[in-house]
Amino acid sequence: MTVFSEGVPVGKVVGMASQETLYLKLDRNVEVEKDDVQLSDLGKVVCTNKDILAHAKAMKIYKFKDTKPQRQVVSVMKIIESLQTMYPDLTIDNIGETEVIMEKVKVKNEKGFMQWLKIAFVSLICFFGTAFTIMAFHNDIGINKVFMKVYEMIAGQASDGFTILEVAYSIGLAVGIIVFFNHIGGRRITKDPTPIEVEMRIYEDDVNNALVETADREGKTIDVS
Repeated sequence: MTVFSEGVPVGKVVGMASQETLYLKLDRNVEVEKDDVQLSDLGKVVCTNKDILAHAKAMKIYKFKDTKPQRQVVSVMKIIESLQTMYPDLTIDNIGETEVIMEKVKVKNEKGFMQWLKIAFVSLICFFGTAFTIMAFHNDIGINKVFMKVYEMIAGQASDGFTILEVAYSIGLAVGIIVFFNHIGGRRITKDPTPIEVEMRIYEDDVNNALVETADREGKTIDVS
């Protein structure tokens, strides 16, 4: 079994793999809780030969040296090189990512009062922050004067500041936000991803690309020589 420590193989097991093909579908970003990272932790591995598949899945890719959360980028080329060292005749087909970001994390299971307190705190910040933003925007554009002018033109009398226009606008604003963000509580209106989910995925991709490029520039990626 090939083991990487700082990207250097320290042992191997050679097997026969004539006419066998192993498929790799690795993820872009992987979080692990243990120190030893195996190939099976990085994504999906498929092979018709059960012995080769078992050895491949158990192959150690990296060993975190301390318990602090940290990241390490590994190239699929290094993984393929190790697999070919184990099985020289094995055909390897990578259909996933070319670099994998491994991150050691410590999962915190917070329950009870503190969890509810955090939820309430974030909810209040979002509510009052959004309300203040909407009010500031309406104040900047002078929407009260617009409603008064429109009501006077249609109804032929002065507005008292609380008419059907304000009520309809308030209801329409709430309905528009719900439809746009595709959420009513924990339920979706449609099966499409919400705008927030789309932006979060774009942000995650940008962060992952930046981490990979930074590791490459600093020479910290576990890669073939």
